[in-house]
Amino acid sequence: MAFTGSLRKTLFGLLLVMIFLVMLLYWNENQSPLKPAGSAMLFARIFHREAAGGGGEGGEVLEALPPPKVNSPEKAWTYKCVNNRCVRQHYIEPSDPESAFGGSTAGKRVPFLTCTMTCGPINIWPQPTGKASIGSKASRFRLSDVHFNVRTTHKPVEDLLWDAFRVFKEELRAVLVAHGAGEDEGDSSSVTDSGNDVWGRGQQEIGAKMEGTAAKIRFYKAVDDSRYDVDRFDIRVNVVKSPEVHLTMQTDESYNMTVGHMARSLVVKVFANSFFGAKHALTTLQQLIWFDDEERILKVLNKALIEDVPRFNFRGLMLDTSRHYFSVESIKRTLVGMSHSKLNRFHWHITDSQSFPLVSKHYPQLAQYGAYSDQEIYTAEDIRDIVKFARERGIQVIPEIDAPAHAGNGWDWGPKHNLGDLSLCINQQPWSYYCGEPPCGQLNPKNNNTYLILQKLYEELLELTGPLDYFHLGGDEVNLECWQQHFNESDMRTLWCDFMQQAYHRLQIANKGVAPKMVAVWSSGLTNYPCLSKNSFAVQVWGGSKWQENYQLISAGFNLVISHVDAWYLDCGFGSWRSTGEYLSVVALVNQKLFYEFSLQTLFEISSSF
Repeated sequence: MAFTGSLRKTLFGLLLVMIFLVMLLYWNENQSPLKPAGSAMLFARIFHREAAGGGGEGGEVLEALPPPKVNSPEKAWTYKCVNNRCVRQHYIEPSDPESAFGGSTAGKRVPFLTCTMTCGPINIWPQPTGKASIGSKASRFRLSDVHFNVRTTHKPVEDLLWDAFRVFKEELRAVLVAHGAGEDEGDSSSVTDSGNDVWGRGQQEIGAKMEGTAAKIRFYKAVDDSRYDVDRFDIRVNVVKSPEVHLTMQTDESYNMTVGHMARSLVVKVFANSFFGAKHALTTLQQLIWFDDEERILKVLNKALIEDVPRFNFRGLMLDTSRHYFSVESIKRTLVGMSHSKLNRFHWHITDSQSFPLVSKHYPQLAQYGAYSDQEIYTAEDIRDIVKFARERGIQVIPEIDAPAHAGNGWDWGPKHNLGDLSLCINQQPWSYYCGEPPCGQLNPKNNNTYLILQKLYEELLELTGPLDYFHLGGDEVNLECWQQHFNESDMRTLWCDFMQQAYHRLQIANKGVAPKMVAVWSSGLTNYPCLSKNSFAVQVWGGSKWQENYQLISAGFNLVISHVDAWYLDCGFGSWRSTGEYLSVVALVNQKLFYEFSLQTLFEISSSF
């Protein structure tokens, strides 16, 4: 009996504690402005049901509250700019009849994106390197009121700018579609401007390019024009100097941009020396635009003065499509992310020892024997499509056929076609003796057919990508033990030098007798061997940032592409065959004078598209 009495007291004490905790939570929900309404409403319904269950006089039962209204979690918050920071506050709609406790937040709800765009530091990435002054006031506009005007004496530049503007509008339209655009925001009229007297191409041609996109828009009832602050949004672009539509190391990518709002007209003026500078200005303008999910409308910061020039002429991203095949659409998503970060070189590591996905018109056997499957390939049409897609976004495609090492699968058909051994050590074991990573494979430096195939591959790639002043020959992780099984050279390093010189010569032939201005090779223990000209070759350094080779190559006068595995590789530690992966890197070309400056810089964020 004593034990039963003690148990009762214990249970009664626990019940009191639970009631106290429930009351405490209930009190906090009603006092704190930083709690969502959902919890308070839930407790209100619990207590209301308890009251109803108890009944009143005569067994009267109180009417239960209706089910709670389900809102997006973000709709429960509004944001206020305090000391240049967005502070979150609980928001209750003033007219909400279901609020059990009443109350409201002063003013209309301010979404997080609207707050961050009008509060705090400049939201442009990368940050402008020159003067930058941006206001905090926004104008509401319709996409259909955006007009484009190009002034340049170079027709190819004009055409490419119209393509870039089409991309600009398509991406804004995609934002509207994602939020369920209204008819006026949807801009069903496509990209036309009846008021333009300087056109790069006709209305019908541009309208045809937009056809299909507008059809995807969900149309709602038209919105009153009084919602908008402008009747016309003019973008006026002047390219005054360069006729270039292919990027080079000397391309001037600078631009000046002003944004102004007068009466009901918004005017953006862009002055650039090349298409690429003008394209960066469009990207910056796009970063000043956002969708307000409370007013369900596009907004733009309506006052700005920006002078900008990239700090580095080479701002790249490398994607390895041999070890892991990426679809054309995935590559395009990567290019979109690059464009929004103003990266300008897409280093396409298209082949490696794992697979050879490139379908060559001269040597289709490479993909036939080397691709993972007949679906995991890149045709000439695919490459041409990707190159065009990239160029409209200010990006140059730099293809790489890795050689002489990292060349196994896809190169094993030579004897069957009377071409001899094109590659040696293919899939040889133990792999750690004959290659830097599995599976092994290293091109035969004494088979002339190997160089002929490389020449034809270079020729095809240059034809598809257009003129390049920078080309990558590979040269990664050459293993001298592999060659030593077959050749009796007194110094095996001369074989590597001979191979790279021969590959360079074949590139010259493929490029109509003139090699690109700069040719890159991967860093290795062989790049310090005195056989590559510092005037013709750049070295892409992939090893650790503290490796001695960095300083040795700088001292030797080489231009470097910095892509240190411990700083720039984006896939390290995710299930690769070794502790640090080497499939994807960010690269930036620097010279001796800029190397130390670069080592202190953060490069660019890249959209996660992989």
